[in-house]
Amino acid sequence: MTEFTTSRDGTTIAYETIGSGPSLVLVDGAMCYRDFGPCRSLAEHLKNQFSVTFYDRRGRGESGNTEPYAPEREYEDLAAVIDAIGGDAYVLGFSSGGALALQAAAAGVPMKKVASYEAPYVGINQRKGRTPDYLADLQALLAKDDREGALGYFMVDMVGGPKYLPLMFKLMPKVLTQLKAVAPTLPNDARVMNTFTAPTATLAKISVPTLVMGGSKAKPNMTKAVADVAAAVPGSTHKTLPGQTHQVKDAAIAPELVTFFV
Repeated sequence: MTEFTTSRDGTTIAYETIGSGPSLVLVDGAMCYRDFGPCRSLAEHLKNQFSVTFYDRRGRGESGNTEPYAPEREYEDLAAVIDAIGGDAYVLGFSSGGALALQAAAAGVPMKKVASYEAPYVGINQRKGRTPDYLADLQALLAKDDREGALGYFMVDMVGGPKYLPLMFKLMPKVLTQLKAVAPTLPNDARVMNTFTAPTATLAKISVPTLVMGGSKAKPNMTKAVADVAAAVPGSTHKTLPGQTHQVKDAAIAPELVTFFV
């Protein structure tokens, strides 16, 4: 059942809770929300061990989208969700949602423990001899309402996915429609990631137990990103999940979460 809470700036945030046990909040990465992405499946996988809450980040699904945007507003969104379910929660973030969860913990959002999976502090890829401005490029594409172009730029140029991905999504019209609906939020993830370099001074402020995870099949720059985060967070636990890519399987990550959180 969908429930709603209100963030500090008045933005309505939609969330859902299933299961029973200690509270665990899941934070999605770019383009994902409750009905598109890994969180619902993982929540189903963990509902016998946790009371699992997953929510639509602002601008996605049923959540509002108050402007102007700043990463701090998303820290406040997460805090509002945690408060709405009674506080005292564990938090797991995927990809840029992992960066969001870590940075929120550093900013003092109350949580018992925090875990991240492959927060993509992978640097900025050179493009035709220049260092691109990801945020400006995304904003320029969206200003022309070129949502497919923004999606392709994000998935290929920024993330480093294969060049055929945009064509593949054209062959899946339902998926493309879902992606285009949240394409305007891509600049938000670029702002969360800033220079795509691990903010070591910020991460050093995290005072709660932290689990930093990556997959054994990650690209070298992602493996380094995960290691950089683990080194920056005082006393963190660093785990490499065998055989996993950026799209980690529920069966691979769930046991690590049960062990770490419970």
